[in-house]
Amino acid sequence: MNRLAATRKGVATRDALLDHAYAIAAAQGLEGLSLGELARVAGMSKSGVFAHFGSREDLQLAVLDHAAQRFTDQVLVPALRARRGHARLRAIFVGWLDWVRDNRDGCPILSATIEYDGRPGILRERIVALQTRWRSELRRAVQMTIDAGELPPDTDAAQVGFELFGLVLAYHHDARLFEIEPAAQQSLRAFDRLLGSPVS
Repeated sequence: MNRLAATRKGVATRDALLDHAYAIAAAQGLEGLSLGELARVAGMSKSGVFAHFGSREDLQLAVLDHAAQRFTDQVLVPALRARRGHARLRAIFVGWLDWVRDNRDGCPILSATIEYDGRPGILRERIVALQTRWRSELRRAVQMTIDAGELPPDTDAAQVGFELFGLVLAYHHDARLFEIEPAAQQSLRAFDRLLGSPVS
């Protein structure tokens, strides 16, 4: 096997391991994730998994980054096809609701936020960085809506982003404890109440 083929095989194996690790973290949280458990689920030796992730913490960090990339690809990237302004902001919100619906076992980033919110260290720092980056994307989408003249010019973009975040947290809660479709409809009505129709 030449070096390029070996590299591709290694990348494919690592990606497959991350998919398995993502599923474990979604169901059990990052604290439920270990090299041994991942090896068992993936049908590999622990040393084989260790070759891709040198420590449990390295694995946990990789899963957080993997989850963030999945979220970006599923929520943000498709929304960028919508026209800047109200249409794009709504597309982001709808995509975010779909993300919660499609990840029925839970979101590893949100679970990790709860697990590590009071525990200093590199995992908490990574979670803060990921959440800060997402808040910034939300704020930017709101500001584009203001700049497009579809929200009043004195709208506080950071505040609207905060409130959108809160709406999705409420949806996340209700979608798992109660029925998902009513929760989705309530969330969309809350979005429309918060942002209204585009200002003409």
